[in-house]
Amino acid sequence: MSQKITTFLWFDHQAEQAVALYLSVFRDGRVTDVKRYSEAGPGEAGSVMLVEFELFGQRYRALNGGPVFTFNEAVSLQVDCDDQAEVDRYWELLTADGGQPGQCGWLKDRFGLSWQIVPRRMLELLNDPDPERARRATTAMLDMTRLDLAALEAAADRKP
Repeated sequence: MSQKITTFLWFDHQAEQAVALYLSVFRDGRVTDVKRYSEAGPGEAGSVMLVEFELFGQRYRALNGGPVFTFNEAVSLQVDCDDQAEVDRYWELLTADGGQPGQCGWLKDRFGLSWQIVPRRMLELLNDPDPERARRATTAMLDMTRLDLAALEAAADRKP
């Protein structure tokens, strides 16, 4: 079955550069098609209009649509990570060259797209059946930028 919903990303003029970054960061991806503007416009004839690509089998489209719209935190892409090393790798690569760290594992890449870099274990801690463990883990998370799994575990295990 083909994917019914595809994430569509609007860039000013940096779709190719953004896709190159995402393919280098996540490694399990590929460009599937590139479409160019024709004489009909609205972009310059021959310039890249749309880059279609996949990351981990998920399809995306990146449009060079001009400066009309910009990204904001209302939409983000969440990356579930197996361990702290994976969190650290993605965090470093996505905040490099002008990206910005945010609170609670959120960041913006240099193109302004918001990401959540989240260790899978954190979600288990935040939903712990013991409400006090979950509260302590949540309180620790709220004070973090890049999520620190060891610190979250320690906070959850801390005795009052």
